[in-house]
Amino acid sequence: MADVLKTISPVDGRVYCERPLGGGAEIEAALAAAARAAAGWKATPLDRRQALLAAAVDALLAGREGAAEELTWQMGRPIGQSPGELRGFEERARFMLDAAPAALADIRPAEKAGFDRWIRREALGVVFVVAPWNYPFLTSVNAIIPALAAGNTVILKHSHQTPLVAERYAAAMRAAGLPDGVFQHIHLSHGDTERMIRDSRVAFVCFTGSVAGGAAVQKALSDRFVGAGLELGGKDPAYVRADADLDQAVETLVDGAFFNSGQSCCGIERIYVDAAIHDRFVEAAVALTGTYRLGDPTKADTNLGPMVRTAAADFVRAQTAEAVVQGARALVDPRAFPADRAGSPYLAPQILTGVDHSMRVMNEETFGPVVGIMKVSGDDEAQHLMNDSRYGLTAAIFTRDVEAAARIGDGLETGTVFMNRCDYLDPSLAWTGVKDSGRGCTLSRVGYEHLTRPKSFHFRLPA
Repeated sequence: MADVLKTISPVDGRVYCERPLGGGAEIEAALAAAARAAAGWKATPLDRRQALLAAAVDALLAGREGAAEELTWQMGRPIGQSPGELRGFEERARFMLDAAPAALADIRPAEKAGFDRWIRREALGVVFVVAPWNYPFLTSVNAIIPALAAGNTVILKHSHQTPLVAERYAAAMRAAGLPDGVFQHIHLSHGDTERMIRDSRVAFVCFTGSVAGGAAVQKALSDRFVGAGLELGGKDPAYVRADADLDQAVETLVDGAFFNSGQSCCGIERIYVDAAIHDRFVEAAVALTGTYRLGDPTKADTNLGPMVRTAAADFVRAQTAEAVVQGARALVDPRAFPADRAGSPYLAPQILTGVDHSMRVMNEETFGPVVGIMKVSGDDEAQHLMNDSRYGLTAAIFTRDVEAAARIGDGLETGTVFMNRCDYLDPSLAWTGVKDSGRGCTLSRVGYEHLTRPKSFHFRLPA
């Protein structure tokens, strides 16, 4: 009997859906179809590719209500928040389609007598996308739509927690009339995912996931000269300066720490607050956290759902308990959140003070609804602590002084610097990380550079 994927819903612990996993025959069929379709899709005029993909976006969004409900059951996000992911999907997809003509246009150097010269952005071939569960549409759209717009064919392997997202993509592409083999999805085990990555027909891998997963992708590609875009972990910091709008900083950062139960690679996990306002910030953050409603995510009044699985919640519980033993102070009483239950994925949000960088909660990715807050003396100490991490995805600065934010930002080892906001991807800006947060780039015009190769044309004209 074939191996079966079983998605356990964090909402109630039941099996939400089951799908057979692909094996050798399915992998070969998908790769052969993608390779066959590659030349024809690459030769399809860009405006035609744009039109087909825009129709696919429309088709997927036509089922947004069902897709949002499926999201809630598959990964536990409150039903009142799930539709926001579809809005973000649309924003990114349409931006990247609109950006394609300029991003993919020929680059022409200054004229040179007797010659015609240009650089063309050429499709790579078969792009393999490995997508995660925590933002299953938002993370995957970053790669899928621009890869296809650039003339590549795509095979999608989605997380076992969110397999229905892959199926919605496939249904939308079929409805739009994309040629056979241009877009496919396949459910795979970890071992067969590595097998796919190693195949010579795969020209590029887009992976979003853990640092260990990124290392496995690199290892699988180590004997071939092909690229990979890796969006990995984060331990994203924020700094609240003395001149910040305190209310706005509290509201934004509490949301940035606890939205999606803290399960965001660019969620806020460390906050550094100027000593002059530290106590007021902490008091306000604790008060706001106390208004959260943890519970059944299918109910409209819930704004904090379960973590994706009990093991993930237990990891966060252990990390928090260890910090308390080491001297941290937990300021939120879990008893105020009756849904919080040991041995379940339902976990109350927590704010820790008295933390330092010797604690795992301040140096290891938590990926849960816990944030540590430290008092700092000013910009220099804050910048030093923000950089004191193996990760570098985003960093947020809250201040009224734009010049100060730019100065601090210049010294931060991170892919994105925010001022007075956090935990958001603007599709017009490059999305990238440094250090163990990964490599490569998605979104913006720059994102197309990683999904194509430059090809130079150097013609000496006839006399």
